[in-house]
Amino acid sequence: MSSFIIYPAIDIRGGKCVRLIQGDYNQETVYNENPLEVAKAWEAQGAKWIHLVDLDGAKAGYPVNDKLVGDIAKTVNVPVQLGGGLRTEADVDHILSLGVSRIILGTAAIENREFVNRVLQKHGDKVAIGIDARDGYVATRGWLETSAVKADELAAELAKAGAKTFIFTDISRDGMMGGPNVEAIVHLAKVSGQSVIASGGVSRYEDLERLAQHAADGVGGAIVGKALYTGSIKLEEAHGRV
Repeated sequence: MSSFIIYPAIDIRGGKCVRLIQGDYNQETVYNENPLEVAKAWEAQGAKWIHLVDLDGAKAGYPVNDKLVGDIAKTVNVPVQLGGGLRTEADVDHILSLGVSRIILGTAAIENREFVNRVLQKHGDKVAIGIDARDGYVATRGWLETSAVKADELAAELAKAGAKTFIFTDISRDGMMGGPNVEAIVHLAKVSGQSVIASGGVSRYEDLERLAQHAADGVGGAIVGKALYTGSIKLEEAHGRV
């Protein structure tokens, strides 16, 4: 069976572990004052990867919580991936030098294709492309803007440029606990021919089971945030189901 990985999410803002609703910086819940402790807890519960988001960085356009990210990467014994504000090669190199195993490029994939192509050529599978879509079109800048680029067309183009991993978020589902858009995720995997990690809307074990059924189609895993913090999904039990 193809491997399906659950990525517990740690969204960092102001040095704390938070969750936003649909990316809205005014709808924030602080779940823990110490993201490093959260990362250690997820590792203890069997996490194979940890997904970090620098929310301050996403808004600023450069890494803001990089020291904390480096502390997490050096402390846990599982690989860590980071998204949020990575828009220059120097910033990408800096984050990877901190021990982060994979970086995620989002806004840059739309706004600076030459940069993305160079990073893909230089770092290969250490790069994931984050595609955040609203009604099938790619959203940028922390979801504050929507582009005229279709998500599936972008994925197909970047796969040709060397992208091996995509992270797909349907913004309408994020933080709403309503289930992921499985059809769109599978479609993106088939169009790109690469691994797609689902993000947004996973709220029940059944959501993970539905996604994992498509592992052979290229659905490589799911990022789980709010459901872990509210307790509707327990990480150890989730691992036993997929």
